[in-house]
Amino acid sequence: MTKITAIIPTLNEEIHIADAIKSVSFADEIIVIDSFSTDKTLEIAEKLNVKIIKRKFDDFSSQKNFAINQAENDWIYLLDADERVTPKVEKEIIEALKDPKDFVGFYVRRTFYFCGKRVDYSGFQRDKVIRLFLKEYCKYSGLVHEKIVTKGKLGFFKNKIDHFSYRNYDHYISKMNHYAAIKASELHEKGKKVNIYHVMVKPTARFFIHYIIRLGFLDGFTGFLVAKTQAYGVLTRYIKLWLLNRGIR
Repeated sequence: MTKITAIIPTLNEEIHIADAIKSVSFADEIIVIDSFSTDKTLEIAEKLNVKIIKRKFDDFSSQKNFAINQAENDWIYLLDADERVTPKVEKEIIEALKDPKDFVGFYVRRTFYFCGKRVDYSGFQRDKVIRLFLKEYCKYSGLVHEKIVTKGKLGFFKNKIDHFSYRNYDHYISKMNHYAAIKASELHEKGKKVNIYHVMVKPTARFFIHYIIRLGFLDGFTGFLVAKTQAYGVLTRYIKLWLLNRGIR
């Protein structure tokens, strides 16, 4: 079978790292690229016989592209630490690599969990990402919510991986703040300015999109929290941009 390298970016993922590594144990090489974790992430990873690369974080795309370039194999499976490859998806990966035909990458859907509760709507019902790909034809682009730019045909797996993105509400907020800071920096570099539309209309619109249009109300109170926090993330982004425009960091 064609050999594959699994890559897991990390920063203080001691809760997730062991299960993440075990879920890609079928890979011929596993790389953990770490942004200098201060918890037990690396201690745990070292015991699981994986290759560890330490690199200062600049942005998500650069971090992942750097790791891809270190891989020994042409086929890459990129796994976020809070994701788990399910046995059904593992089987699909193995079958795909036996005869990839003319595909250069494959989409996989994700089942989203919020604070341990499965979320079936709220905009996540169509959540899909490219996770398996040929490194020659696929590279990451974008500072936040980075995406793979591909040159070639893409396939689609039938089954879903699990995505335990936020273990509790504080974790959710901290991630939102992190993403908002990076996005604000990106907008600042482009010379973007903040007005009342950004802090009043856009957050409200984001809530409406997730809670009403994307059926978040069907997820009950969890759906309300997801929509509310998405709106908070948008508001925080523009507050941080407003501060950056005034030289306040």
